[in-house]
Amino acid sequence: MCVGSSQYEKVCKGEFASVHTKLDRMDEAIRGNGKPGIQLRLDRLESTQASRSRLLWLVLGATVTLAVGALWKVVIGLS
Repeated sequence: MCVGSSQYEKVCKGEFASVHTKLDRMDEAIRGNGKPGIQLRLDRLESTQASRSRLLWLVLGATVTLAVGALWKVVIGLS
């Protein structure tokens, strides 16, 4: 605990400066400060994942449609 002024100058001031520096570095990493930060990169990853998911469902739907169509031709062809 920082109670006295001399103790603040000896111990706490340096500790607070160290914590402040670390918080600044974390903020820069998250926001980017002119370059892509963690927040933007995460948003891009989520957007890419959503696109891949839509594409997967499209391919799966087309595959099922083709399989059902081929099965239908086999069943109708046997009659």
